[in-house]
Amino acid sequence: MAVAAPADHVHPAWLPAQAWRAIGSRHTLVSGTEKSVATVYAEVRAACDRFGGSVTRLSVDGEADLMLALTGAAGPGATAGAFDDLGEEGYTLGRAGGLTTVTADAPAGLLYGLFHVVRLGESAFGDDMATRMHRPAIRRRMLDHWDNVDVHPVMGQVERGYSGGSIFWRDGAITDDTDRVRAYARLLAASGVNAVTINNVNVGRTEARLLTDRLDDVATFADIFRPYGIRLHLSVTFAAPMVLGGLATADPLDEAVRDWWAATTAQVYGKMPDFGGYVVKADSEGQPGPFAYGRSHADGANLLADALAPYGGVVHWRAFVYNHRQDWRDRTTDRARAAYDHFAPLDGQFRDNAIVQVKYGPVDFQPREPVSPVIGAMPATRLAVELQVTQEYTGHQLHVCYLPPLWSEVLGFRFDGDSLEADGDVSGDLGSSVAAIAGRGGTLAAVSNVGDDPFWCGHPLAQANLYAFGRLGWDPTADPAALLDEWIDLTFPAGDAAGTVADPGRLRQALHAMMDGSWRTYERYTAPLGVGFMVNPGNHYGPSVDGYEYSRWGTYHFADRDGVGVDRTRATGTGYTGQYPKPWSEVYESLTDCPDELLLFFHHVPYDHLLHSGSTVIQHIYDTHFAGVDETIAMRERWLDIADTGLDPALYARVADRLDEQVRSAREWRDQINTYFFRKSGIPDAHGRRIH
Repeated sequence: MAVAAPADHVHPAWLPAQAWRAIGSRHTLVSGTEKSVATVYAEVRAACDRFGGSVTRLSVDGEADLMLALTGAAGPGATAGAFDDLGEEGYTLGRAGGLTTVTADAPAGLLYGLFHVVRLGESAFGDDMATRMHRPAIRRRMLDHWDNVDVHPVMGQVERGYSGGSIFWRDGAITDDTDRVRAYARLLAASGVNAVTINNVNVGRTEARLLTDRLDDVATFADIFRPYGIRLHLSVTFAAPMVLGGLATADPLDEAVRDWWAATTAQVYGKMPDFGGYVVKADSEGQPGPFAYGRSHADGANLLADALAPYGGVVHWRAFVYNHRQDWRDRTTDRARAAYDHFAPLDGQFRDNAIVQVKYGPVDFQPREPVSPVIGAMPATRLAVELQVTQEYTGHQLHVCYLPPLWSEVLGFRFDGDSLEADGDVSGDLGSSVAAIAGRGGTLAAVSNVGDDPFWCGHPLAQANLYAFGRLGWDPTADPAALLDEWIDLTFPAGDAAGTVADPGRLRQALHAMMDGSWRTYERYTAPLGVGFMVNPGNHYGPSVDGYEYSRWGTYHFADRDGVGVDRTRATGTGYTGQYPKPWSEVYESLTDCPDELLLFFHHVPYDHLLHSGSTVIQHIYDTHFAGVDETIAMRERWLDIADTGLDPALYARVADRLDEQVRSAREWRDQINTYFFRKSGIPDAHGRRIH
């Protein structure tokens, strides 16, 4: 097979040619049957063709620098059999006697081992390394694409997409640029992603047909992803038996409905024996579901799980269910409560291959939310934790916002109140952490940020979020700062050839300074202290403090002349704090103990309430919004300072343009938020700065 390099006009992201120099300039032995090692061999062959090295599948006279071997095919220098239970994706890596060795039990593991060597670069061929086993902590690292086959009249080709059109679909048809899809599969494998959903969870009539008469389109993509160890999943509509099968009902307990799903699923696996399964959004924001028939979410999920079970497939059933026609006058209805109220009572009622997919926070991918209590409330149910790589609420990929520090906090959160302390991807004790729960459930999912933009993600620096998602899915204990440096070093290699930079050390220092704290910078100049939203309705970009305040969507801040925040306590509010186990139910209930960064999510407080930081709420709002703008300006200045490092001119210009927009937008956020709360409270800034 040929290696899938992107077209010349498409940025290579974290797999530029120079990233392969260390491997491509040496001799490599690839051991295994021709079919089983085809992808690994093709990758090494392409690197050697470029950099003058050599590769063979058979043992030859002379010494190899690198051996990549499947268990049973390894030569005497390999460590096959030294470790048990590598599984389909595990591998060993070590170096001794001048030979770097990777062994695996299965082709996917060998591919992951190869990409590990790519990350190490020259250091993979330096000093001896003790052989170590590497396995993913979470079985399924899955990207959900919200791509529409037809262009939606409101949401476009990609819902909440900020990177151009879809790489899969164009104006109702399958893309003719399958090389781009193949290059994408390669990037995902290099980051650790092993599952992809190729269509929107809001399934339209055209998208529904992917399950039946357009199944060949799906199979085309499955063939592309398969060599890179990635399984394809499909979003389906719960009403498919009616929409596609002509039945009068979609009742999950109806025998004709069950037979239809069984027969349809059999056809899917006839085309794609390694098909991953279904993703379903039901009884949510207008999507059909089992409630129409007086059935539960467990009834609906089990219907599809039973159809998938004979083939080893799974259904991901999303828990994003709430009343989206709320009366803003009613303070007893709390959107944050909804997922728990719907799903926690159903614990233990789902099939083993039904996975309830839960957003990390209780509302909707905000820059700051508490961890969803649903994740800790269903020990007898397999759960997937859902993140969002696309920047719906974090700047639309117009703003630098490196999200892995947020995700790391979420994954490390323990419902027993202890801190997460772990030491790797094999022996780390994840305990009761969110990462452990996702590991037991089998899936860490995220909404993708990829489109047909030449830089994949709209903002070139947003590639780091995509890369680090896969790496955190493999090892949730990884340091986000180290992953950032890893991405920088891969994406901007040193050298004097095309695609390299002249001063990588200075570039890394500048990018790290710009990006590592950028999520907290974004939080500073947007909605304060966990209250959330305050965005323009519809597109969710830019400030509109009261934009959702009197709407049906349940995303309120309740600011008045005396104070701000949502009372979610058991004593006087919606009772949401009671959905957490101890100690968190008590921590969040208490004004004294509640963390500052979540104060307004849990409590309505006066503007002069004193935070743990020593500042009042109103002064904190002023200070953080001024600081956030200053930090954004500093980002832009750092970018200007590295104009002479040899960056690709198109990439440099794209980032510069978006930094200009980020500064403009941050100022608008600052001025609207500060002015709004000054006018509400009547309390001036203690430092006398200008507020309009």
